[in-house]
Amino acid sequence: MEKLSGIASALAIVLAVIAGFVAIPSVDATLVILILGIIGGIAASQDGAVRMYLAVLVLPAVGAALSSVPAIGEYLNTIFGNLTAAAAGMSASLIVRRLIEMVMGAVNGLTAGGDSDG
Repeated sequence: MEKLSGIASALAIVLAVIAGFVAIPSVDATLVILILGIIGGIAASQDGAVRMYLAVLVLPAVGAALSSVPAIGEYLNTIFGNLTAAAAGMSASLIVRRLIEMVMGAVNGLTAGGDSDG
């Protein structure tokens, strides 16, 4: 699963850059990048989760700042917007995984506590 996750993350980044320069006909590139980000986040390390959440906040600001660069600013803004979609997908996966871990921990705690009473 880690290989698939890594490939999805790499494809999300490559597609984010390509879609920043070239419109891909009949494909919603942002949606594809988001889905690749979700897949990429499935096996991502929880240790880097805070950095990923921060990326979701910082990437749009960086893109907006770079949008004033003559000739390429619009492309850079689009690329950073696409990277934000990938980071948001990865963050969503990391959040869901963390919530599942919390619920499973709570359920295990309840079942362990129930056994000691009986």
